[in-house]
Amino acid sequence: MQRRTFLTSAASLAAAGLVPGSAMADGATFQRFHAALERDPTLAVYANTVGQQSGAARIVGRIPSDLNGVFFRNGPGRFELGGERHHHWFDGDGFAQRWQIGGGKVSHIGKFVDTERFTEENAAGKFLYPSFGTYVGRRGVKTNDTMNAANTNLLPFNGRLYALWEGGSATEVDAQTLATVGIKTWNEDMKSMPFSAHPKIDPNGGMWNFGALPGGNGLALYRIGADGQVLKTAMVSVPQLAMVHDFAVSEQHLIFLIPPYDVIKADDQSFAEQHHWAGSGANARPLRVVVVSKESMAIRQVFEMAPHMVFHFGNAFDDGATTRFDVVLHEGDALAEVGRVMRGERQQNSPTRGFAAQVTLDYASGQASTARLFGASEFPRVMPQVVSRRHRQLALLSSSSRNADIFLDTVNLVGTDTGKADSYRFDAGWQVEEHVLVPRANARSETDGYLVGVAQDTKRGHTVMTVFDAARVKAGPVALARLPYRAPHCFHGNFLAA
Repeated sequence: MQRRTFLTSAASLAAAGLVPGSAMADGATFQRFHAALERDPTLAVYANTVGQQSGAARIVGRIPSDLNGVFFRNGPGRFELGGERHHHWFDGDGFAQRWQIGGGKVSHIGKFVDTERFTEENAAGKFLYPSFGTYVGRRGVKTNDTMNAANTNLLPFNGRLYALWEGGSATEVDAQTLATVGIKTWNEDMKSMPFSAHPKIDPNGGMWNFGALPGGNGLALYRIGADGQVLKTAMVSVPQLAMVHDFAVSEQHLIFLIPPYDVIKADDQSFAEQHHWAGSGANARPLRVVVVSKESMAIRQVFEMAPHMVFHFGNAFDDGATTRFDVVLHEGDALAEVGRVMRGERQQNSPTRGFAAQVTLDYASGQASTARLFGASEFPRVMPQVVSRRHRQLALLSSSSRNADIFLDTVNLVGTDTGKADSYRFDAGWQVEEHVLVPRANARSETDGYLVGVAQDTKRGHTVMTVFDAARVKAGPVALARLPYRAPHCFHGNFLAA
């Protein structure tokens, strides 16, 4: 893709609807949340955070002697300013976290990413710029990075560390102190372009990523070498493109799922509110599977599936004349449901709210078939050494049936061939975040390692790092590293071995 095309695309994002608008931020959401918080203290995991954090964790159990490194995490930390509260969970300013693990000890630091938006709004004492689900029109948006929240993932790559947000550039932060270094421009063609928060790292260390232009009907594709140099870029046209949050990679393909939304630009609606569900009714549209060839960076084939919303994939691999991949499929307009917690409401538990599946794409027949792997769940992860290759284990979080509301409290390792789950459910009052698989040195299998994550003990107001033996999840954590405070609830992160 030529530089001119990329820059034209970046300049047209606002016209395409990527720059959000919405019901103007006001104090009503703030008041509703705080009234709900008084009734339900467990909502504190969605409360506002001020300042930075640091502390040593108290260890319960024993940190394995061969688990040494840093567990990086990122998620929204600031939702409120000047008596106003964001309308959607995805809107908060990024709060990077660093869990240092070594010698049987664990320490933690957390710090806001000093984006342009965060710095200017701090100085003003009020929100100035639009967010994913909240419109604020007090100051004009110059580029996508003007409103970059840097709040979704924290990725170590090529000796650097990047806070990621899918609507704009990666933001580099210092791997030791979490101090913000600044916007990362991989090359001039990619300046201020959307850069997904879910890049895939090949076993050889290279990176594949994409940027979605909903309303502009384009997917920008990026291939970056292990040395950080851009090897290849392309733009593929996808009609009726909606929000695409994640993707999967096999040895030969990039796989994207396009949920059935109509993206209709409106001056005073957020990017989220511009998405209108078109997956139900007499004229329901399907979920589309767009398969791109890695070699040509062009679309190979498009498949259709029953309408679902998709946030996250597990893994993908090529199997003869087919490609198979794991994905969590949600029923209906799950995008709108996520915003309820900002008002102090919870999404209601329902047996139809979604499931984890393995999808098989048959290129000869043009058919996509779905096999159910597990029930309602989210945040799938696999061992890093099997990304794009044949795999047999998938880590997932789920909600136990004892909860009337969706409240992730169970960690699972699911066999993709057998469907059998090795699971551990936390006590009442615990809310679990994404868990990642960490292999031992020279691991011989996908369970030869650890399942490492974070959980919120809402009764005590503490954040806890958890460590499971990946071969014996049901036995419970081999170690808990409890902080003396609550850190913000994160979305995604990655483990960097020492």
